[in-house]
Amino acid sequence: MLQVGTIAPDFTLLATPDQKFSLSEIEGKRIILAFYPADWSAVCSDQMSLYNEALHYFNQENAILIGISVDGKWGHVAFKNDRKLNFPLLSDFEPKGAVSKLYEAYDGQAGESKRVLYVIDEDGIIQWNYLSPADINPGADGILKALEDLNAMKK
Repeated sequence: MLQVGTIAPDFTLLATPDQKFSLSEIEGKRIILAFYPADWSAVCSDQMSLYNEALHYFNQENAILIGISVDGKWGHVAFKNDRKLNFPLLSDFEPKGAVSKLYEAYDGQAGESKRVLYVIDEDGIIQWNYLSPADINPGADGILKALEDLNAMKK
């Protein structure tokens, strides 16, 4: 995983079949990057649904959430619509896992993203990271604590 204090590498991925998303487009916000193995898996479905419910808390902390997996753009559309997710899911499909590799969040043996979380501050610096076992939902507590810690640092 990329270490705390590292400048978050910029990237551009598809957010929809015809819309690209670049990290550098976000200004003045904290960013939560949630790399996850696969749409439709039980743990990933639970994790993304939990984060959808926590969006209000993330927004209160001036943070936006972005999900990233190696699933294709059309799979993301179906998954997002089915789960009624209100945050972008980015497709790291082609070249497969390029951004996951950039963030040291790629499992080459499984051919998918690891379950990795990053909190990036308004200046583009990684302030928190966490690697969860693939079969365990990491929940939102660590993210919320990292966002609160950022508030304390800014005071």
